[in-house]
Amino acid sequence: MPYIICLVHILEGWIDVQQLEDYLNFINYLLWVFTPLIVLILPYFTIFLLYLTIIFLHIYKRKNVLKEAYSHNLWDGARKTVATVWDGHAAVWHGYEVHGIEKIPEKGPALIIFYHGAIPIDYYYFMARIFIHTGRTCRVVADHFVFKIPGFSLLLDVFCALHGPREKCVEVLKSGHLLAISPGGVREALLSDETYSIIWGDRKGFAQVAIDAKVPIIPMFTQNIREGFRSLGGTNKECSSRTDR
Repeated sequence: MPYIICLVHILEGWIDVQQLEDYLNFINYLLWVFTPLIVLILPYFTIFLLYLTIIFLHIYKRKNVLKEAYSHNLWDGARKTVATVWDGHAAVWHGYEVHGIEKIPEKGPALIIFYHGAIPIDYYYFMARIFIHTGRTCRVVADHFVFKIPGFSLLLDVFCALHGPREKCVEVLKSGHLLAISPGGVREALLSDETYSIIWGDRKGFAQVAIDAKVPIIPMFTQNIREGFRSLGGTNKECSSRTDR
């Protein structure tokens, strides 16, 4: 110990600093305080770095796919970009899966009927998955008020949303496109609950559309669609055509 004290005094004289021992004690105190924090933080930082690496690899993997899409059609590239983001969100956030996707025809028309959750996020996921797997854009009948939301017009146009009427729906199907309709609409979104009661009232026009266009009806239901979001009608929750988280 005397040798250490002697060494401290020699350093004080050499670098012309007073009370060097106090400085060293302070540094030792800081190390004693922050070392446990560093030990705790490092594993989390490693995990963060791993996920950052995974994200980078996913982006790198998708780059050539997106580049190829943009070389064919501007909006197809945009749709593929958006679909990729939404499909990634669906898989990571909700564990979203689609069972029976083979029922969707690769060519030709079909009418898809789905239950309207508090927020139809499952349809967004479904649309993204269909576009990624088949390259087809699924048209959808949206409520009139959606077209009045500021900034939504381009989004609705790019993803081919329409607000009817029945004749327009028949025309879309006869042109060979996929069309999705939720007969319950906003009323079902607000008033239905965790029992998944269907609130269609007298809305049977979709059936007449299928008859007039001579196309098959494909029903779609998303398990746990009410387990993610609350609506004004009660304790409603929501998430996706299969979402288990």
